[in-house]
Amino acid sequence: MKQTSINIRGLRKSFGKGADVKEVLKGIDLSIESGQIIGYIGPNGAGKSTTVKILCGILTSFDGDIEVMGIPLRNNAIEVKRKIGYVPENGALYEALTPVEYLHLVGTLFDMSPLLIEERTNSLLKYFEMSQHANQRMDTFSKGMKQKILIIAGLINNPDILFLDEPLSGLDANSVILVKDMLTRLAKQGKTIFYSSHLMDVVEKISDRIILIDNGQVIADGTFEELQQDSKASLEQVFAKLTGGEERVGESGILDEVFKN
Repeated sequence: MKQTSINIRGLRKSFGKGADVKEVLKGIDLSIESGQIIGYIGPNGAGKSTTVKILCGILTSFDGDIEVMGIPLRNNAIEVKRKIGYVPENGALYEALTPVEYLHLVGTLFDMSPLLIEERTNSLLKYFEMSQHANQRMDTFSKGMKQKILIIAGLINNPDILFLDEPLSGLDANSVILVKDMLTRLAKQGKTIFYSSHLMDVVEKISDRIILIDNGQVIADGTFEELQQDSKASLEQVFAKLTGGEERVGESGILDEVFKN
């Protein structure tokens, strides 16, 4: 019997005060089992990153109830953080450090032994073809190299749940293949992958379940085949249909007018 790794009931989140208040999440209800790869998609401003930051304990003010690995999140954020990994799209690194130094710092924050930190650091750097840069200061790294270190940092504590917010940002094609292979392997080990992205082709290929959020609400939830509803549409086409993107494509004549000369 699979364990419920994430349970969300009535999640609401607003920003601003008074007349300027904006409700970003408008009552999210989700139950996610261990071993699933969840594709969490939606238009810009739909509430994807806000959801992820709440589940990771980064945003602590919200309405509703959340349990992560059976632990109520609201008053146990530190305990929850010990069980998860988080890879942001534009995470900050201590760029004056080398990957070995930075990953040792991250591992220490998780109370890992120096030996275990070293073993996992070496293995993950090798997997992501970064061993030759292990002792190079990260202020010399490209965007893709920094992203690999952020991914390794999100994995080093062997999390039960891995939250990914546009994790492929800056990665080359070979690195994308490595990440996709890694996520599939982790899911087979019973880990939950919560994958938020705009890259529909990747979400379509790796997700066991796709959750589409728009305007702060879940508007579709199921396998890719269930979202297709017996059509042969791609996930990109399903996304456009459900979020009104098809209508906006129809306005492309505006561009013809703008660029006619």
